[in-house]
Amino acid sequence: MNQLKKDFASRLLKVKAIKLQPNNPFTWASGWKSPFYCDNRKTLSYPELRNYVKLELVHIILEKFPEAEAIAGVATGAIAQGALVADELNLPFVYVRSKPKDHGLENLIEGELKPGMKVVVVEDLISTGGSSLKAVDAIRNNACEVIGMVASYTYGFPVAKTAFEEAGVQLETLTDYENVVSQALETGYIAEEDVALLHEWRKDPATWKA
Repeated sequence: MNQLKKDFASRLLKVKAIKLQPNNPFTWASGWKSPFYCDNRKTLSYPELRNYVKLELVHIILEKFPEAEAIAGVATGAIAQGALVADELNLPFVYVRSKPKDHGLENLIEGELKPGMKVVVVEDLISTGGSSLKAVDAIRNNACEVIGMVASYTYGFPVAKTAFEEAGVQLETLTDYENVVSQALETGYIAEEDVALLHEWRKDPATWKA
């Protein structure tokens, strides 16, 4: 698994899915300022890498959650990858909106889940875990069992770790912050002083300022 995390981190860097802007930080949906951004969705534009992500997520599901009966993607970032994974596994697929549609059937979950189904959630990345776990709640409220979540990347924040533990959700990822930063430094993508800044940010991202 550690080799996979290094390998995928390297692949993300090669397609410039990792952005570092210490002097012009990104603003996340949570309102946090960050010098670091991981755009996993870029992998969809590279057929070989897209297939790699699909197959590695499938391997994790087969190994960790072999009893899966359906796949759910979290809108919008994980809809495409979730559908690819479900297709490879020949399992039903749904996606979960961030909020119910404001017209028509006003669905929160698009697609059909039968009560009692064992569901694996596919996410693109994990920051605080808030939106990901809202999707879990929606599936559970639909009388289904969430047996785990797979994602391409996690920042590994303690707040997310605690949230997943409290929600009783097992999270498995292809790579993480530590491996991305390590590979970025090793390949010259970032400098040593950038690493110090990133570690400082990661200690308390909610209050970090550029």
